[in-house]
Amino acid sequence: MTKHPRGPRRALWAALSLVLIVAALWAAVWALNVRGESPPADDAAPFVATPQQVERGAYLARAGNCAGCHTARGGAAYAGGLAIETPFGTVFSSNLTPDPATGLGRWSAAHFWRAMHHGRSMDGRLLYPAFPYTDYTLVTREDSDALFAYLRSLPPVAQARPAHALRFPYDTQAALAVWRALYFEPARFEPEADRPAEWNRGAYLVRGLGHCSACHTQRNALGASDLGLPLGGGLIPVQNWYAPSLRSADEAGVAEWSTQDVVDLLKTGRSARGSAMGPMAEVVARSTQHLDDADLNAMAVYLQSLPQHGARRPRTAHADAAAAASPGSRGAKLYEQHCAQCHGPAGEGAAGLYPPLAGNRAVSMDSAANLIRIVQGGGYLPATAGNPRPFGMPPFAHVLDEADTAAVLSYVRGAWGNGAAPVTPLEVLRLRPGALR
Repeated sequence: MTKHPRGPRRALWAALSLVLIVAALWAAVWALNVRGESPPADDAAPFVATPQQVERGAYLARAGNCAGCHTARGGAAYAGGLAIETPFGTVFSSNLTPDPATGLGRWSAAHFWRAMHHGRSMDGRLLYPAFPYTDYTLVTREDSDALFAYLRSLPPVAQARPAHALRFPYDTQAALAVWRALYFEPARFEPEADRPAEWNRGAYLVRGLGHCSACHTQRNALGASDLGLPLGGGLIPVQNWYAPSLRSADEAGVAEWSTQDVVDLLKTGRSARGSAMGPMAEVVARSTQHLDDADLNAMAVYLQSLPQHGARRPRTAHADAAAAASPGSRGAKLYEQHCAQCHGPAGEGAAGLYPPLAGNRAVSMDSAANLIRIVQGGGYLPATAGNPRPFGMPPFAHVLDEADTAAVLSYVRGAWGNGAAPVTPLEVLRLRPGALR
C-alpha cells in the first residue's frame, strides 16, 4: 500500500492559510478606510452659493491658511503646484480654483465635503495626509460648504498638478490605505457641554481648521502624529524648525499669559511675552492676523486651558553650561562681535526692538533647533497691520560656520542664568534646511 507524502499537503495548507490571512487583513484595511463613509450623491441641481456663504468661506480659507499650501511662489492664488517636501518624497498641492479640467470645476459640495471629512478625492483616490484631513475631519459640513462656495467664486486657472515624487512604497494607494487604517479615523467636533461657547469655538479652530497639531505634535517614523500628546511639540520634518509644546511652560505654553498677550501674538506676531518667527510667522502673516477678535480670543482661551506638564521648572544649569558661558570662551567673543550690539552685553535686549536672550525660554528650552535656524538663516517677525515694519535678524550662515554657530549658541544658552545644554557642530549640521535627522 502506497503512502502519500504529507509534505506537499502541508505546504498547500500553509499557502492557503497565508492567503486567507492576507485576505482577512486586507478586508480589515478596506473596512477601516470606508468607515462612516458613503458615496456622495449626485447633485441634481447645480451648487448655488449665497453671497454670505462666499464671504464666510473667504474668512474660513484664511483661518485654515489654505492659500499658504495651495499657491506656488509666483503662481495664481489657490491654483496649487506648490512642492511640499516630506521625509518620503515630494507632494504637490492641488488646484482649488473652479477650472473644470484641472481644478474643482466638476466637483460637487458633497465631493468637497468627502475630501475634507474622509480624505478622499472626487474620483475615489485616497489623499495624502500632507493635506491635513486628519484635522479637517472636524470641520462642520456648513463650514465645508462655505469654503467650497468661496473656492467656486475664484477665477478658474488651468493648471494641472505635477505628479507626486514619492519613493516606493509610499507612492502606492495600498500603502496609503494601510497608513490610514492605522492612523486615521473620521471624526466630528463635539462641543463639551461643561465648557463655555468661547472655549468650544477656540477648540474647534485650533483642533480643526487651524490644524495646529500638524506642526505642534511630534510625528512617528511613518509621519503620523502622536495622538497620545497632541500639541506636545515636535520637529517639523525637512524644514527642521521645532514647533514648541503648547502644553509646557518651558516651551510655548501660555497658561500663565494674559489672554490679551496671546491675542497680540496671533494678531501682530509680537506681544509682551514673545514673538513669532519661522513657520509661525508665516501662519500669523497669512492666517491669524486676519481673524476677528472674537475668534482670536476664543483660540487664546482654549490654548490657555491646555493642561501643562507642571509649572515652569527651575533652571538647573547643565554640567557643561558654565564652561560654554565663560567670558573668555570662543562663543563669548563671537557674541560680543556679532550679537551684543542689538541683544545687549548681558542679553537684556532692547524693549520693543530686539528680544532679550537672558531668561528667554525660546533660548533655554531643550531643543536648540530654532536658534540654529535663526542664526544661520535669519529671524523675521511677520509684517502685520499691527506691526507693519518689524525688526528682524539677518542671517549669519555666510559669516559663522557650524563650529562658530555652535560656540555662540552654547554661550547664549549657558550665560546669564540660562544654564541650557551646549550645542555641537554636528547638531548644527544636522539641522540645516532640508537635512533629515
